[in-house]
Amino acid sequence: MINSEPVIKVGVIEGRREVRGQLNGKFLLARNLFYAGEFHVQAGERALVLKNPSGEEILRAGEIHCQNVSHATFALQEVAIGIAFHWERKEEQTFQGDLRLVLRGDGTIAAINEIAVEDYLASVISSEMSATAPLELLKAHAITSRSWLVAMLEREKKEKQRGRPSQRTLQKEGELIRWYDREDHDLFEVCADDHCQRYQGVTKIISTAAAEAVRATRGVFLIYENEICDARFSKACGGLSENFENAWEDAPVPYLQSISDAESRHAPIQSEAQAEHWILTQPEAFCNTTDGDVLRQILPAFDQETTDFYRWTITYGREELEEILRKKSGFDFGTLLDFAPLQRGPSGRIIKLKIVGSKQTLVVGKELEIRRWLSPSHLFSSAFVIKTTRAANGIPTQFILHGAGWGHGVGLCQIGAAVMALKGYRAEEIVGHYFRGAQLQQLY
Repeated sequence: MINSEPVIKVGVIEGRREVRGQLNGKFLLARNLFYAGEFHVQAGERALVLKNPSGEEILRAGEIHCQNVSHATFALQEVAIGIAFHWERKEEQTFQGDLRLVLRGDGTIAAINEIAVEDYLASVISSEMSATAPLELLKAHAITSRSWLVAMLEREKKEKQRGRPSQRTLQKEGELIRWYDREDHDLFEVCADDHCQRYQGVTKIISTAAAEAVRATRGVFLIYENEICDARFSKACGGLSENFENAWEDAPVPYLQSISDAESRHAPIQSEAQAEHWILTQPEAFCNTTDGDVLRQILPAFDQETTDFYRWTITYGREELEEILRKKSGFDFGTLLDFAPLQRGPSGRIIKLKIVGSKQTLVVGKELEIRRWLSPSHLFSSAFVIKTTRAANGIPTQFILHGAGWGHGVGLCQIGAAVMALKGYRAEEIVGHYFRGAQLQQLY
């Protein structure tokens, strides 16, 4: 295990041929070359070209390292957030630390933020949750995010040695099972979006609470059997959290097993009838809140746009869903005839879904692949039941999806944890609730 604070590389922008921004203070670009102010970087055939607002060339190199020598910040324009999710948008963001600009082999630019872990975390917890959220929630999230990050870095080293990809696909006749773990990043350890951890620089730090939460928990990790916990989290579990192995690799993780997210115990889902009753009702749970004042206090502004996260409904016409499936899966099912959940986890999330069409029948999993296939972006979760309206000839005309929760549901439930904090639970109790059997330990 580690004994000092790491410095990490965070990928902020990729796939662009031009990046614009501003260095808000003195940065060292090369030996005896300092620069401050607006800039834009263009990808040439063999090098990046950094220019000032007048178009004058400041530096030309395959890689430009902007070293922060004055404790300044830098801003980048049009940073994409929520990529491929329903809230995707672009915004200007401001960052601490160094900026590294790299020319990729395909002629595009990668903009990378090099930053110490504790500074990174102050941004993560105020990007994932509002910085006005209760201090005990922010402390619990700091511990969770720190643990996930460093565990991911350690796991990535092992995975690279084994040569194992982040996307795993198991395909056989009539079945495609796919899951996604860490993203495959070659120039940096972690990306800045929801696929890793939401990181939006210092743009979202609007109070001292986030920094205080990080300071109060500095170097504190969740530990299980002398290893740092792979502490996953999602927005809202829907009342029951999910087992690790139902979202990712078929290897159960003791501290990432399903728990009842309530002061009273809810039994795990064990049948289709139980799943339907669970999803079509509103059981008491920490994350079952529609209190606008609570949500405004704990959620970033763009997450507040989603108000039906605990229980939700989506309606598709048959032809509309056929087109979505063709586009998202790459398979032509013909006329959609039926859907049948073949396997659910204890939270009610579907792990394997049989899709029946006039041209072919296919079983798809795991939960994220199901969510990708059945939505132009992503379904909120795979915990859903489908009600089908049929014409007189038996052909479906409409599919109504009734669902529960927002995200994979494994580990810490962010909205549930927030409500726990508002109810007076301490950070130690919150992480103990979601990561059963894990202990807290300060490593640096």
